[in-house]
Amino acid sequence: MSTPSPSLDTTRSRISRPPDWAVLSLLCLGQLIVVLDLSIVNVALPAIQGSLDFSDAGLQWVVNGYAITFAGFLLLGGRVADLIGRRRVFLIGLTIFTLASLAGGLARSSEWLVIARVIQGFGGALLSPATLAILSTTFTEGKARARATAAWGAISGAGAALGSVLGGVLTDIASWQWIFYVNIPLGALALALTYPLLGESRGAAGKRLDGVGAVLVTTALVALVFGAVDSQNHGWSASSTWGPIAGAAALLVWFTLHEAKVAVAPLIPLYVLKIRSVAFANIVMFWIGAAVIAHFYFLSLYMQNILGYNAFRTGIAFLPGAVAMTIGAYSGPPLVKRFGGVRPLLTGAPALSALGLLWLAFVPDHGSFALHVLIPQVLITLGAGLVMVPLVIAATGGVAPAEAGVASGIINTTRQFGGAIGLAVLATIAASRTGSGSGGHPPSHAELLSGYHAAFGVGAVFAVVALGFTFGLRTVAPPIPTAATPAEPEIDAPESDAALETTESSPARP
Repeated sequence: MSTPSPSLDTTRSRISRPPDWAVLSLLCLGQLIVVLDLSIVNVALPAIQGSLDFSDAGLQWVVNGYAITFAGFLLLGGRVADLIGRRRVFLIGLTIFTLASLAGGLARSSEWLVIARVIQGFGGALLSPATLAILSTTFTEGKARARATAAWGAISGAGAALGSVLGGVLTDIASWQWIFYVNIPLGALALALTYPLLGESRGAAGKRLDGVGAVLVTTALVALVFGAVDSQNHGWSASSTWGPIAGAAALLVWFTLHEAKVAVAPLIPLYVLKIRSVAFANIVMFWIGAAVIAHFYFLSLYMQNILGYNAFRTGIAFLPGAVAMTIGAYSGPPLVKRFGGVRPLLTGAPALSALGLLWLAFVPDHGSFALHVLIPQVLITLGAGLVMVPLVIAATGGVAPAEAGVASGIINTTRQFGGAIGLAVLATIAASRTGSGSGGHPPSHAELLSGYHAAFGVGAVFAVVALGFTFGLRTVAPPIPTAATPAEPEIDAPESDAALETTESSPARP
């Protein structure tokens, strides 16, 4: 029996596959479900604390229980998607996430809710890299891929702001349980559409999961975030803080040596991180995540504790930020074309976010919505949206299709890991500033505001650091190494900053 030619297979695939818009809509829905839950609980935290008798120290685990497992398992999720099938992992992650959301809404104790959030984070860590890996291997043409990446980036960015909006509205008009129940119809819809819309794909045949590497890097990331989070309660000098961080550093060194010298099928092919555009894109994404994701948390506290907003009004107040981030993500590709390169966008966008955070660092006790919430919020989220698409393209466009899952896992890990570390560090700074003036009594508005000012100010510094690292994105990604062709040295880009755009918008060479 003769085997159909590759060209005939490709023609049949194009004729029979679902419309691109339907596939993209499903992938964006999957990503939206994940990113909503990074922030949807923020506005509902006071209601959750009162309902389930959380302590002040324990309440943070409603946020960080999700963040730690999500950030810690993203790399593993990306590699598993490449090995066993991206659609399969998409389904598994979506199922786990939806069932954990049901468990969270039914929670009757603080421990129950935290466990549900941890399981949610694990499901999200499988689902999120699968969405980007499927997108990267489905949309390979330059314009189609740019549009798809813009849509995915808009959802990834705006989802955090939309989560705050939705959390406030649902908590006020229904109850805090509905911030979890809302995931059930969304998850059920995505599950029903998966088989009709998504085909199965995986990386190179014959590769195995690097179990040792997966354990090392996952444990290291979880330990690092855990140590940073603990600093909020015990400070940076406590053994419960620096012990996990030191252990994480040792595990990361071991992981690097294992990947380079021992692993037959590395969890992270180290050549990927040697591609300068990939490396610097992830560094910039880390600092942007640290600056921007944390600001939703502190801005929510400022509006409720200082301005006296209720949950509904706080949620609605985040709506302009969601719109601005969506506009920024969709405007990125046209602006790159208009300016003739990525340089103005990569430098200007973090500067906007830094300006907005610096603005918030000086908000008064009796601030107005327009001047002290709306304007800085739009600057922060617009800047984050504008930089999202160029960074995702730079981080995934220079790798082989077989490594799409792990590349997407890396950039997702970087963003969420930056957000988790940034929130932990800024919360510690805010708490130390507030605690130093409280003298054992409940902090006043002025003392709370001092802590928020410090958090926003350091967040502005994080955005400036991200801006500095964008100047490293000036080289052309090298060819993808294969068994027959060793990796070539990096090539310095020409004076035109359009080099990165040209390279990253082209399909990667297998």
